[in-house]
Amino acid sequence: MKNTIWWVRRDLRLSDNQALYAAVQSGDQVTPVFIIDPRLTETQPLPQKRIDFLWGGLQALDKSLRARGSRLIVRRGDPLEELAHLVKESKASAVYAEEDFTPFARRRDRAIARELPLHLLPGLTMFFPDSVRKADGNPYTVFTPFSKAWHRTLQGNSRKLLSAPERMATPIEITSLPLPNPVGNVQFPPGEIEALHRLQNFTTGNHAPIYQYADQRDRPDLPGTSTLSPYLRFGMLSARQAVFAAEQAAQLAPDETARQGAQTWLNELIWREFFISILFHFPDVMKESFRPELRQISWRNNEVEFLAWKEGQTGYPIVDAAMRQLAKTGWMHNRARMIVASFLVKDLLINWRWGERWFMQMLVDGDPAANNGGWQWSAGTGTDAAPYFRIFNPVLQGKKFDPQGDYVRQWVPELANLPPKFIHNPWEMPHQPQIQFNVLLGVEYPFPIVDHTLARERTLEAYQHAKVAF
Repeated sequence: MKNTIWWVRRDLRLSDNQALYAAVQSGDQVTPVFIIDPRLTETQPLPQKRIDFLWGGLQALDKSLRARGSRLIVRRGDPLEELAHLVKESKASAVYAEEDFTPFARRRDRAIARELPLHLLPGLTMFFPDSVRKADGNPYTVFTPFSKAWHRTLQGNSRKLLSAPERMATPIEITSLPLPNPVGNVQFPPGEIEALHRLQNFTTGNHAPIYQYADQRDRPDLPGTSTLSPYLRFGMLSARQAVFAAEQAAQLAPDETARQGAQTWLNELIWREFFISILFHFPDVMKESFRPELRQISWRNNEVEFLAWKEGQTGYPIVDAAMRQLAKTGWMHNRARMIVASFLVKDLLINWRWGERWFMQMLVDGDPAANNGGWQWSAGTGTDAAPYFRIFNPVLQGKKFDPQGDYVRQWVPELANLPPKFIHNPWEMPHQPQIQFNVLLGVEYPFPIVDHTLARERTLEAYQHAKVAF
C-alpha cells in the first residue's frame, strides 16, 4: 500500500486543490497534516483575529475530511523535523504541498526539499510568478503590461476545476495533537464552504454584486466588495476558482456596465498576482523601498502621531473610522486602506514600513505580498506606484466616497449626530452647532493633529530632497 502526505499550508480546502489531488492520485492512503510552526505563531506572533480565523478554518477542514473517512493530523514544531517523523511513521513515499512565494516559505521549502521528497504544486496563484515575463525574460515591474501578458496566458489555459475527493483513507495509527480553538469572535465565518458561498453570492445572478463592483468598490459606506480576501489569504478559495467565477460573470453579464464590473473585479485579482510576482522576483521589497531614489527620505516618525493614527484619533473622521474598523474587525475596506496609508506616509511623514507592520499585526487577510505592494504603492516608493506627489486629501476623500457620512457614523460614534455638511470636517463647525449635535471639538473628538495643506508641502519637499540627493 502506497502512502503520501498532504502538507496543508495556505490551502485550507478540498476542492480545486492541486496538491491534494496529486497526493490522492499518488497514494492509496493520504495523511493530511498541518504543522504549527512556533517561528510563526510565537517568535513573530500572528494577530489574534487572524490566528482565530486560521484555527476555525482548520476545524472546518477537519470536519470535511472526517465526512470523507479521513482526518486532519496536527503537529507542532520545526516543519522539517515533524515531516521527517511523519514520513517515517506513515511510510510515505512523497510529501505534496501548495507552493508559497514569500522569502520565508521559499527558504523553508528549499531546506526541506534537500532532505525529503517534497513536491510543490500550484494553487496560491493562477500562474506561477515566473511564467508571466517580458519577451526578453525579465519580470514585469509595471502592472498594465503584466496584466496584458497575464490575460494572454489565461487564453490558453483550461477552465477545468478539480473536484473534492469523495473518499480519503488515512492511516489510523497516526497520532495528532488536538486542534486549537479560536479564543475570540471571528468576524469572518471561516472555512471552504463559507468561501464558496460568498463567491457564489458575489458573482452569480443578474443582480450579482460583482456587476456593480466598478461603481461601488470605492464606497466604504456600501457593501460593494466581495470580502473574499481572508479566504484567498488562507486558500479556503483557490485563485482559479475566483478567476473563473469572474470570467463567467463577465460572459453572462446582462449589459456593458455589468460586464465592466466583473472585469474590474478580475483586475483586482490580477493585482494580487502582480504583487506576488514582485515579491517573488524582488524579495528585498520586504526590507526597503523598491525605488532606490526614495530609500533615504527624511521621515519624521513622530511616535505620538503614530499612536493617534493607530487608535483612530487623528481628527480626520474618514481616517479614524477606517482605523477603528481595523481594530474592531481585523479588516478594512480597500479604499480606506489607501486613505489611511496616504495619511500616515504623506500627512504625518511616517515611514511606510511602520504602517505595513501595523497592518500585518492587525489584518485577518494580512498577506505579505499584497500588504507590501499596497503600502509601497501608496507611499510612491514601489514598483508601478502612485506618483510620490499624489497625496490624498482626507476631507475630499471622505466627501467623495462616504458622501452621507454613514461609514464615519458607524465607526466614530462621537460624530453620529453630525449632518453630512460637517461629518468630514467637524473642526469647521461653529461652537453653537457643536453644542446642538453634542460633539465638543477637543473634548468628545480631537482637532486634526496636522494641517493637511502644510503637511503636503512638507512631504513634497522631503521626497524631492531624497530624489535630488540620490
